[in-house]
Amino acid sequence: MDIDTPLRELGEFDATALRDCILDQDELAWHEDEYRQQQFDVHNDTQSIVMVFTHGENWPNSEVRREPGWARIADVAIPLMEAIILSRYPPGGTVIRAMAAKLLSGGKISPHRDKHPSFSAAHRIHVPITTHPRVRFMIDGQPYQFKLGEAYEINNQRKHSVMNKSDEDRITFIFDYMPSTVLERVPESSG
Repeated sequence: MDIDTPLRELGEFDATALRDCILDQDELAWHEDEYRQQQFDVHNDTQSIVMVFTHGENWPNSEVRREPGWARIADVAIPLMEAIILSRYPPGGTVIRAMAAKLLSGGKISPHRDKHPSFSAAHRIHVPITTHPRVRFMIDGQPYQFKLGEAYEINNQRKHSVMNKSDEDRITFIFDYMPSTVLERVPESSG
């Protein structure tokens, strides 16, 4: 969503249970759903445990589906997402994507803007699970360092990228929250 700033700090949230759950996942869990890596070159250096996802077909009436990660992380992810939503956003909306995203050691996500119309309608929230001083999230050429125990909304309509120059994988829990008020304003497709 095109928010009024490149990055909005949402405050402190206890992500300990979610972090423990994600870090306990075996290697196979990170390879169950490779849609993002296969469809988008910018995600070549990433792996995901996808909880819910929409491909965005038939927008704005897109189907949001539970994915393999639902059974693995939903019990601990949902309370955290609800806490963040209730603290900052109008209730009654829909989470249209939620996943643990791993950027491999030495990997990068090249500069890009999220283009599908659903990305301009939903708030993109990041909750760091692991990080390192040598990981940089860039938005419009400005570096940002995410802190554990905090949540952030990024402006995904601006050019953004991530570099992991550390020797450790970086993991972030990402979810897209679409308020009901946004959906009410989206015009119906004529096709």
